[in-house]
Amino acid sequence: MPVLTGGQIVAQTLRNYGVDYVAGIPGHGIWSLTDAFLDEESKIPFVQTFHEQSAVHLADGFYRATGRPMAAVTSIGAGASNTVIGMGTAFTDSTSVLVITGGPPTHMRGHGLLQELERYTANDFPKVAEAVSKRHWVVTRVEELPFVLHRCFNSMLTGRPGPVHLEVPMDVQAEAAEVDLHDLRRRIPVGKQHPDPEAVDSAVSVLREARRPVIVVGGGAITSDAADDVRALAERWRIPVVTTWNGKSAFPEDHELFAGSVGQTGTLVGNAVASAADVVVAIGCRFTDWSASSYAKGVSFSIPPAKLIHIDIDPHEIGKNYPAEVGIVADAQRTVAAIVDSLPSASPDRSEYLAELAGLKRDWEEKLAIRRDSDRFPFTSQRPLGALRSVLPGDAIVVVGSGNTQGAVKQTFPVYEPRTHLTSGGFSSMGWAVPAAVGAKLGRPDRTVVCVLGDGDFLMTAQEIALSVTTGAPVVFVVQNNAGYMSIRGGQRKQTSRHIGTEFSHPDGTPYSPDFAALGRSFGIESWKVTDADSLEPVLNKAVQSGGPALVEVPTDRDAAGPWVPGWWDFPVPAYVTDERQDEYRQTRATEQHL
Repeated sequence: MPVLTGGQIVAQTLRNYGVDYVAGIPGHGIWSLTDAFLDEESKIPFVQTFHEQSAVHLADGFYRATGRPMAAVTSIGAGASNTVIGMGTAFTDSTSVLVITGGPPTHMRGHGLLQELERYTANDFPKVAEAVSKRHWVVTRVEELPFVLHRCFNSMLTGRPGPVHLEVPMDVQAEAAEVDLHDLRRRIPVGKQHPDPEAVDSAVSVLREARRPVIVVGGGAITSDAADDVRALAERWRIPVVTTWNGKSAFPEDHELFAGSVGQTGTLVGNAVASAADVVVAIGCRFTDWSASSYAKGVSFSIPPAKLIHIDIDPHEIGKNYPAEVGIVADAQRTVAAIVDSLPSASPDRSEYLAELAGLKRDWEEKLAIRRDSDRFPFTSQRPLGALRSVLPGDAIVVVGSGNTQGAVKQTFPVYEPRTHLTSGGFSSMGWAVPAAVGAKLGRPDRTVVCVLGDGDFLMTAQEIALSVTTGAPVVFVVQNNAGYMSIRGGQRKQTSRHIGTEFSHPDGTPYSPDFAALGRSFGIESWKVTDADSLEPVLNKAVQSGGPALVEVPTDRDAAGPWVPGWWDFPVPAYVTDERQDEYRQTRATEQHL
């Protein structure tokens, strides 16, 4: 057996387990571990980020684009704490990331070591990580590491994916032991979890009686590579398909059966079809409030009277927000394939239902065109998205920031293949998109990757555009600049008719903004600022065709509406607002079906 330090065990194991990149900042608490990545036996490209949060976001984007995990490593104390937003994002959206942090030497715990959290319990950071990781481990002996490492991979790659956290104390990184590195293939399950045949039969029986069924596709369908099977089910039984935030891209949006997205910032078509369905087939969807319009009956869903067939790998989700007629705990791809195989070959006549869908889609297209095709300058939120779609290849990956841009892309920007729309859905983290886009490009160097986000989101991690240069992973960054957090301002105005802390302004109230094109150039990135409506498509095309890192600043009107809001969001109205908004809130809240 070889004699290896703790750092060497980690580095060699990550390489043996197929990890392509490690991202992070090698602070003092992780030196003995990161040094091992320089050994010939364990060389893995190290991506040096500018903030530890970004290291986790980068690994998250890599996983979403490829389905393969990356590792993020940081020091102790502040470096470790900076990973929490990244872990929270990955945990909420069920993406696999291995986060490794240093820890105080085992003989120094509780003594107030530099950067140690110890006032309540010695070495308290692992407690912080508990809430945002699927599992976490703190090793205390070098000999533990081979076992713990395969447990990390087993946890994050099986069942419902998620981030895992491993703390390796500084002395454990440096000390050596005689160990065997474990073979992951013999420590992880083989194959996918198949559904109970009786549950499949029950689902088929419900579907056979459905007159207005709808398929709701969530992020779990993409994780399980179920897109082809979802399409087969939709086409075999002539069922319209709607998507959630993270389900977008699981179904081609130029397909006649695509009905749009659901929820507060869904589409009029998606909400209309889903809310009037008599059977809802949910695939890898956890029914968040945003995707279900806070469960108000008849807005996005009506469950009951609609019957729910709920397919999910996590039993925690079955029956959580809606009662299920049939709840199936299994892999989404295997389950949908089994349902397709069990359905009769001849589909029911849904000509009237699908004609209704086609009419709704024509009406929605007319509504979209008003903002998407507008030549007002500064632009609407939608106009740059239509222009961008026209200059991108169909298989390009769009990585989307939080806020108005996130909703506008959901509604306005069609995608056609799985893993070509990436966004921080459930956590909706600002600062996620820039590093995640670089991660996506590292994972898919063969694809064009574009990061679309607002200026408020961009400023959270703007420095990470440098990674597009330093890693040789060129991304096109499209910054929609409206000088503020306009999605937040819009919500405040709707609730209280006033706003606070949302506009970037000089003391005299005039808008304040950095020169984003100049910022991009200062990082060595070819950059442009669009100056009029006619130059939008040519500038975007130049950026896409440049083949290198590029940044385009797109002036967006502060008062141009963001995405349409065809759904509802349960946001309590302050008691001092006594007009019709109070009545509307109470009336709609009374229809919520989740309790």
